[in-house]
Amino acid sequence: MASVGLHCRSMSIQRREFIGGVAASLLASRSEAGGALPLSGQAYYPPSMTGLRGSHKGSFEALHKVALAGPSPIQPSQPIDHVDLVIVGGGISGLAAAYLWQQQATSPQRVLILENHDDFGGHAKRNEFTVGNRTLIGYGGSQSIDTPSHYSSAAKTLLSDLGIDTQAFYHYYDRAFTRRHGIGSRWFFDKGHYGRNALTPNPLGAAWLGVDKPTITAEMLAEMPLSQAAQAKLLQLLTDTRDWLAPRTLDEKVHYLRSKSYEDYLRQDLEMPDEVVLLMRNRAHGLWAVGYDALSALAAARSGEPGTTTLGLEHFLWGEDEGEPYIFHFPDGNAAIARMLVAKLIPTALAYSSMADITTAPLIYKELDQPANPTRLRLNASALDVRHTSDKSAVLVTYTSAGQQYTVRADHTILACYNHVIPHICHELPKEQTDALQWPEKAPLVYANVALRHWRSFQSAGLYHFSALRDFWVYGSLDFPVSMPDYAFSGSMNDPIVLHMVHVPTQPGLPARDQYRAGRAKLLKYSFADYERELRRQLSAMLEGHDFLFDRDVAAITVNRWPHGYAYEYMDLWDPPDWGPHKGPHIKARETLGRIAIGNSDSSAYAYVNGAIDAAQRCVDSLLGRAG
Repeated sequence: MASVGLHCRSMSIQRREFIGGVAASLLASRSEAGGALPLSGQAYYPPSMTGLRGSHKGSFEALHKVALAGPSPIQPSQPIDHVDLVIVGGGISGLAAAYLWQQQATSPQRVLILENHDDFGGHAKRNEFTVGNRTLIGYGGSQSIDTPSHYSSAAKTLLSDLGIDTQAFYHYYDRAFTRRHGIGSRWFFDKGHYGRNALTPNPLGAAWLGVDKPTITAEMLAEMPLSQAAQAKLLQLLTDTRDWLAPRTLDEKVHYLRSKSYEDYLRQDLEMPDEVVLLMRNRAHGLWAVGYDALSALAAARSGEPGTTTLGLEHFLWGEDEGEPYIFHFPDGNAAIARMLVAKLIPTALAYSSMADITTAPLIYKELDQPANPTRLRLNASALDVRHTSDKSAVLVTYTSAGQQYTVRADHTILACYNHVIPHICHELPKEQTDALQWPEKAPLVYANVALRHWRSFQSAGLYHFSALRDFWVYGSLDFPVSMPDYAFSGSMNDPIVLHMVHVPTQPGLPARDQYRAGRAKLLKYSFADYERELRRQLSAMLEGHDFLFDRDVAAITVNRWPHGYAYEYMDLWDPPDWGPHKGPHIKARETLGRIAIGNSDSSAYAYVNGAIDAAQRCVDSLLGRAG
């Protein structure tokens, strides 16, 4: 997901901040697990499933059982097949590894990809809806190609091979959309925390969405349900140009900001009251899946937060890099990249002529796992055990599918699944490596896509993007205004549109990794009905007075729940300052063992699509180098 170590964040102020068929009758029949609705005559079409998706029921139970019960004897119920390569995990890392393997191998290869979910792509998930006669396509996870100019040569080459020209997004992305419709970014104060509901202009804007900061005045802040004293301090925070850390040197400032949380910096150095501090806390949720109570003031400075922009850190933080706009987005996010990889691997399943038609190119799921395919993609298949044969000449991979156990013999294996899974299915790894694999914590989060019949209420409220300062859905926006040659974005407030909402289950006051663990437990307790209830309550409160009726205006909901979401990226408040993509426990964790390589975004300590691609290249190079 969509998915930078602190030392590589110079360009990341825009990062993930914000990664079918449906009719009115569906509102009354949404189910916990969701239901597939056939498109193009297909009985099985996961992108159209609504309800609770992401890590859905059926995708994790077998692995949880293995983790809790420990290893069990291998009891394959079928004859053992033999392939050249087994890849555990059908996300972008696994798909890219299969593609690179087939490209670089010296002879035709038989490759089997095992994916425990009912769809491929990992966190690069596609959600589809049909509202009236319109098909809406949204992203359920990995969101955009962020700062492609900074990609490695391997990642750039792969995108090029797939036919992705990032320059085309300068034409596809309507950067004037918000200005043309008079909609922008708002802060939402909820009645439960502030005594009344209030939707006010966001004084910080949303630069990553092209929404500029408004002119900040005392009159603007007076609209906010804050005490007069808090309004005065907020005005100072937003407009004062002093160097708050003078006369410290640059090095002293950097060391000082790294040593304390942004919240402590605001309280202790700028003397901001809690009313103001709490306005800023959740602004980091989309970037780190944790609040500024658990992130350093230096991390806040890298994101240009108030109180840090006048310290003279610009050259240290960003150098001469002017960054790139956050516009490199397919309608289904990075699921388009996963689809392109599948098309290259299994042409009978999906064919596209260029990036211009990948969004609507039909995908035939029954073609993914045909015996004639050199590469086979097996969905709903959970790996249970991965081990070398006694003579180390091959790897045996045991997995479960439809209640049956199977074992396949492979010359090589790539584990492109979560790091935390690997010690439970591969028991040959030395303890030092298993400890390193278990060290990081993936960040939990929820991406909900709400199919709206129209967005007249949003137009009335001047609302494109919101930050809910203390409410359940911490931020959201109408979808990115991207039109491809064969897919048109909503052009009028009377047209259907996808509303993207984000929830992050934090536990303020705990260290970041502890918050991730606590948040994961909290997230798993929520049912689809819980999420829908929170959507109904919050949207109704935000849009009160703007003729919004939930049951009338909402056509369908898909909740993408990711208990293991963003890959862990090192945080200077908690981790050694020299840890980053090139140093840290993940280096030990990803070491190749014989014929088994490890490659995923966890192994890059980098929660972006290029980290996944780089991991795939590293695995293929390692195994082919060992083999030849």
